[in-house]
Order: sequence, then C-alpha cells, then structure tokens
Amino acid sequence: MGMIARVLAVDAGNSKTDVAVVAADGTILATARGGGFRPPVVGVETAVDALADAVGRAFAAAGVASVDHVSACLANADFPVEEEQLAAALHARAWGTSVEVRNDTFAILRAGITEPRGVAVVCGAGINCVGMRPDGRTARFPALGRISGDWGGGWGLAEEALWHAARAEDGRGEETALARTLPAHFGYASMLALVEALHLEQVEPVRRHELTPVLFATAADGDRIARALVDRLADEVVTMATVALTRLDLLAEETPVLLGGGVLAAQHPRLNDGIRDLLAVRAPKAVARVVTASPVLGAALLGLDRVGAQREVHERVRAHFEG
Repeated sequence: MGMIARVLAVDAGNSKTDVAVVAADGTILATARGGGFRPPVVGVETAVDALADAVGRAFAAAGVASVDHVSACLANADFPVEEEQLAAALHARAWGTSVEVRNDTFAILRAGITEPRGVAVVCGAGINCVGMRPDGRTARFPALGRISGDWGGGWGLAEEALWHAARAEDGRGEETALARTLPAHFGYASMLALVEALHLEQVEPVRRHELTPVLFATAADGDRIARALVDRLADEVVTMATVALTRLDLLAEETPVLLGGGVLAAQHPRLNDGIRDLLAVRAPKAVARVVTASPVLGAALLGLDRVGAQREVHERVRAHFEG
C-alpha cells in the first residue's frame, strides 16, 4: 500500500509554478514545474488550467489522484475576495478535500521561518509585505502598484531610472550617469534613442526589467541619483516591515524579517546594508535575513500547519528542499 498523500503544495508566481505532493510522514512523493499564473490577464479558469498541467504530472508521478489538503500560494491573490474566488476554482478541480489559498508572498515568509511567526518583504517585479503569528493573525498590503500606495519593485525601479535619465539628458533634471548606462545596456548611444526604441517596441517592453541591475551597478559606481533610488527602496522595505511588525504587536519582540524576491535576493550591498541600518533604528528587535529556500517549501509548511502535522514532519519536508 502506498503512502497517504497529505498535502498538495502550490507556489504559483507570474512567471512559473512549482508544486509538490507531500505524504503524511513528510516524504515528498513528487514535484513538478509549470508556467506562470496570471488570472488578471487570462481569466481564473484558464489560469487554473495552467496549474492543472503541473498538478497532473505531480499526481501521476506520486501515484495519487487527490490529497487531503491543498495549500496554494498564488500570485494575484491580493484581496480576500480573490482568495475566495481562487479557492472555489481549485476546490472544483477536486485535487483535495480542503483548499486554502494565500498570496504567494506568504510562501516566501513561511519558507524562511521555523514557526508561523515573522514578517517578509518581497521585492521582485513588484513589492509586497506580509506577516503572521501562530495564533492566525496576519498583516498584509494590497500591493497593486501606485493605486495602493506602493513604491519599488524591479519594474518600478526601472521606470524611475528611465525618468531621471531622460530628464538628465534633455536638461530638465540633474545630471546622472544613468543617462549613459541605461541606453548602453541595449546598445544605444543616447536616452533619446532608447526612449524611441522603447516607444516603438524595438526593445520589447518586458525587457525593461533588465535595467534594474544597471541601476544598482550605477549606484555602486557612486552616482548620486542612482544611490538615492537604492536608498529610497531600502527605506520603503523597512517602512513596510515596521508597519507589519506594529500591526502584529511584534515590534518589541525579537522577530525574523525575511527578505525575498529577485531584487533583495541579489544582496546588493548598499541596499541590504541600508535595510539593516534602518531596521536597527526603527525595529531594533527585528532580525533580517535573506530567504534562499524555494517558496514551494513555504506552501508545503503552511499546508502542514493547517492539518496539524508534527514538528518532525515539518523538519523532514524542510530537509528535502534545503538539502
């Protein structure tokens, strides 16, 4: 008789999806990877269809047809109503007896902590922050861009860098090396040429994210404008973390603050040092560290939390993904 499939863990971001089937004793029966999860672009059902491919492959490899519980951490689940809508869509697929949907930022948080207690700030294409306590209390932000008060993220940083560089070149703004380094990245001699290429989509819009590392390199070379943008991001990360800690009554307790996503995981010295320096002033009990574990680990641990699995089961799952 085969092992009982206890949890289906799903971590679905905008660019890729990872799933894992976890047995009752913490054994990872199977994993699979799929494409991005973008319900605002393709619709909920089509997005869930994309998940179904990876889930189907994982179930086939594990030799199961369903699990006890589905723990799904999904991009674009920003409001409770969206979580409920997505949970209903997943429940309709009959992958598990119960289903819980959370924003994918919670997967990064849970992957970096040994118990459900802490705060995570994620800076990838966008920026987001969540926090949780063992009693079930959470703190979160909508993270919908400027309309919800956000600033930062790789896409936002690239836009800011382009704005300053364009104004520097045509005389409206302060001089900055970004006016040279940004167009040079794409092989252009001027910002005017790069702006034209972006406007006419001779450079694909999706490639704008490539400019974020250029911004950090320019800041490392001492450019004042670039350094100011990096410093502003550090301030924004710490502001979000401090607000989350305050909401959860954790500001006065030693609490992990996890840093995740491509921009923070790159560990740019000025950015990460700035975050730690600001935390030391605003949240001196916070312990900042970068999360390197796969987010699907966090989705699995959240599922095991929900079904009441023992500590040794959690440890076996963590050892699989971290070992």
